[in-house]
Amino acid sequence: MHLALLIAQEESEASGNLLLSLLPFLVIGFIMYLLLIRPQRRKMREQAELQASIGVGDEVITTSGVYGFVTGEDEEMGLFWLEIDDDVQIRIAKAAVQRRIDTAGDDDAADDTDGEDDDTDVAPHKGPFDS
Repeated sequence: MHLALLIAQEESEASGNLLLSLLPFLVIGFIMYLLLIRPQRRKMREQAELQASIGVGDEVITTSGVYGFVTGEDEEMGLFWLEIDDDVQIRIAKAAVQRRIDTAGDDDAADDTDGEDDDTDVAPHKGPFDS
């Protein structure tokens, strides 16, 4: 009788030790999920939403830094036609679109870049060889 009780007690201690030894691995797995997997899934979801919302006429920038206007879309192949200059179009993968350029709020910025200097009382910068 004492032997059966002793064996049962050892089995319960072994299962408690097993759970305690697996606890660090469970904690590390949870931390990896929070720091790596969850943000990556969110980024992938945002990228998919961006690619679905882009249409003809939008100004975009690609992952390689090419700016252009979307002039066409090929749903079958997953491609956009991107006009990068007058009468110059390239095909790019939808996945290569990094972000959409917002041109709606740039009216004020366009007025500032008209070539005229708004600050007339500021002296021009002199270089080291200017007298």
